[in-house]
Amino acid sequence: MAEEVKKSKTQERVNPMKKLKIEKLVLNICVGTSGDKLTRAAKVLEQLCGQTPVTSKARYTVRTFGIRRNEKIAVHCTIRGQKANQLLNRALKVKEFELKYQNFSETGNFGFGIDEHIDLGIKYDPNIGIYGMDFYVVLGRAGFRVSRRKRTTNKIGIHHRVGKDEAVKWFEDTYEGVVLGKKA
Repeated sequence: MAEEVKKSKTQERVNPMKKLKIEKLVLNICVGTSGDKLTRAAKVLEQLCGQTPVTSKARYTVRTFGIRRNEKIAVHCTIRGQKANQLLNRALKVKEFELKYQNFSETGNFGFGIDEHIDLGIKYDPNIGIYGMDFYVVLGRAGFRVSRRKRTTNKIGIHHRVGKDEAVKWFEDTYEGVVLGKKA
């Protein structure tokens, strides 16, 4: 009886500060040119997110792609909270809850892309066309604000940081997903 009590106490002791959560979800559509194509991609993101997307500029000129420095070539949107969970769930359904081990970064974030935005449940509009997009998920824990706040900024301890294996385990547990190419 005493052993059962000890086991139940150790099972109950899960540090709530160690619990992983989605800090933000970033959706990105890189068109490669400015103009009408970029505005149509912005409409797709606005339909999906319900907020106005931000345009990104090219960092440097690439003549082979026909891109000039500071030319607007992409649109992105940052989503937080419950909306991020819903969108991520829809996107993972498209990927059939399968990701590669290489999709996860060493800092515990992961990203993937989809080829057609109409797979997410948006109705096809011939005036807009079909766009692919990138999803990037930033995972965090309670207390990560310590490193970003203005006053009394501090480092996050090594045991509190999120690693690649922890992110993979979180993905497998939360979404019952499959990670391909994982080392045993």
